[in-house]
Amino acid sequence: MSFPLLTATAVVPALGAVATAAVPAAKRTAAKWLALIVSLATLALAITVLVRFDPDGGRYQLTESHAWIADFGVRYELGVDGIAVALLALTALLIPFIVLAGWHDADPLETGSRRWRPTQGFFALILAVEAMVIISFEATDVFLFYIFFEAMLIPMYFLIGGFGDRAHEHGEAAASTQRSYAAVKFLLYNLVGGLIMLAAVIGLYVVAGNFSLQEIAQARANGSLHMATSTERWLFLGFFFAFAVKAPLWPLHTWLPNAMQESTAPVAVLITAVVDKVGTFAMLRFCLQLFPEASKWATPVILVLALISIVYGALLAVGQRDIKRLVAYASISHFGFIVMGIFAMTSQGQSGATLYMVNHGISTAALMLVAGFLISRRGSRLIGDYGGVQKVAPVLAGTFLIGGLATLSLPGLAPFVSEFLVLVGTFTRYPVIGVIATFGIVLAALYTLVLYQRTMTGPVKPEVSAMPDLRVRELVVVTPLIVLLIFLGVYPKPVTDIVNPAVKQTMSDVHKTDPKPEVEAAK
Repeated sequence: MSFPLLTATAVVPALGAVATAAVPAAKRTAAKWLALIVSLATLALAITVLVRFDPDGGRYQLTESHAWIADFGVRYELGVDGIAVALLALTALLIPFIVLAGWHDADPLETGSRRWRPTQGFFALILAVEAMVIISFEATDVFLFYIFFEAMLIPMYFLIGGFGDRAHEHGEAAASTQRSYAAVKFLLYNLVGGLIMLAAVIGLYVVAGNFSLQEIAQARANGSLHMATSTERWLFLGFFFAFAVKAPLWPLHTWLPNAMQESTAPVAVLITAVVDKVGTFAMLRFCLQLFPEASKWATPVILVLALISIVYGALLAVGQRDIKRLVAYASISHFGFIVMGIFAMTSQGQSGATLYMVNHGISTAALMLVAGFLISRRGSRLIGDYGGVQKVAPVLAGTFLIGGLATLSLPGLAPFVSEFLVLVGTFTRYPVIGVIATFGIVLAALYTLVLYQRTMTGPVKPEVSAMPDLRVRELVVVTPLIVLLIFLGVYPKPVTDIVNPAVKQTMSDVHKTDPKPEVEAAK
């Protein structure tokens, strides 16, 4: 029996979460180091998965299958394709940086209520989220996926509500109220989406008789499983609604700005760079594979919603006074690009969307973590409270600028390649949607450069005049992310080689081919 590598990638952080939570209260530093070591061990396992995965091999590799709830056809089935491998590697890569960046975020409070924050719990919850996200990327049993798709909400709820940002202009009492509101809103939105998806999961079982993604997709492909048109559309909508909430897609997005604003910077990165990717990933894996005809039927409406997300998110980002809310609305705009690429139904669009998930995770982590370091120094999230930072902390300002330029998809940085592919893939089939979406790029340049100008340039405000530059730990967090942004910006081939075969198979699932270019024959 071969070593269950995929199970190990989820079990290691899960056991690490239990061990970290069990560290004695007085041993906070030991808990931090344990969490970091566990996250690095998980990264090593993810790299092993990446090395062993053959892009030209079978669709799902490193598979595991065991009976679980036999009476209901539920199996413990895991397998990864190129898209899942890329996102698994992204998740495992980001968690050690999240742990390092949040090294002091759950330390005892020294002011205000003087209450103690359970440091062990903070890092244990991060590892628990990692384990659940990883197994969500690996699950090929629909019911197994659903369990962890919903279960990850619980540790995220406590991370948002129990370990919020200390930088609040109205004091600890107001901050606690706002954190509770953001956590409850996050939970309710996602629970509603999950309950609707549960109804669709049960409906799928009634129609198909099992929960195996591979068996159902194969039966759909060879014609042995037929769904009535109305049935397929209702099931698709149940799945898509839950994924659109998680993504988040307009108009189901309103929980994200509150959650990111009230979270610590590392938890904000965990939300938008890791957890939210499960939603867009699931659109590719489940919506398109299980319900190909319904996916094509819903495409025009979904593209319009994605376009609204792009423009709406960017417009609201322009007018934000809070740094974290600006990044949150920018992410809503970026997720609009990802969804647009998925449902453009072209290989360029879907490859770009998958690459965008990876690049957005890296660029958002870089920008938000540096923003968190900035906020922790000044004690304020408000853009107007800063000015002239580049003169007193040039390294901090420089890394903040690179993260911002990646957010606006500057050529030479990783997000440019993915955004370009999404726009090209969309334009070839839906030229009007593609043209309007380009306005999101213009607005991204506006909100990013205005943010940098108002915080980093101009006269040095007295409150930032003694601000220290990035410390060694913070440089260890930021430097690899900056290097990756530049490397994947000039050489994205390592990622595209992994995801392109999976994208071709997804295109085959929905019976779509790329439009042929219309070239007028030379006379």
